[in-house]
Amino acid sequence: MSIVDTHVLPTGTWQVDKVHSSIGFAVDYMAGTFHGTFSDFDAAVTDGVLNGSAKVASVQVMDESLAAHLQSPDFFDAQAHPELTFTSKTINRDGDRVTIDGEITIKGHTETAEITGEISDPIADPYGGERFRLTLQTVVDRDTFGVSWNNPLPSGEPALSNEVTIMAEMQLSKQA
Repeated sequence: MSIVDTHVLPTGTWQVDKVHSSIGFAVDYMAGTFHGTFSDFDAAVTDGVLNGSAKVASVQVMDESLAAHLQSPDFFDAQAHPELTFTSKTINRDGDRVTIDGEITIKGHTETAEITGEISDPIADPYGGERFRLTLQTVVDRDTFGVSWNNPLPSGEPALSNEVTIMAEMQLSKQA
């Protein structure tokens, strides 16, 4: 029986499996929560450094007109800033919990961010490879990134919250 040190990060290069992963966001809007995802994204963990990106033009929501509005200068400004990016500075693991400090760039503006979540130990997959799970979440103030469009409710309160939760559910597989 081998003992796994649960404080160790997987070494080597691990690439996101896009078929079994998702990157998205949630924001309170009026009386509920609005969700969106990005269909074109990339992420890799190489020797303890996480790098990720998402193409703004790939934002997916339930309304095509709204997707176009999200790509406009009111929100992400896809033409001037085609990608959202994240680069880790430190990754700390404690059992199955992980805390990642790094920099996130939205609409050309970079801020530090702390991302928390869960990590699994690598497992053998049925295709002869190895993979592990990384589930992450952080909350950012969209106004800090220049994403400040809003529509006031009749009460005068903003319809759209400034706090946006960014979520990633990833399976990463070991690269040769």
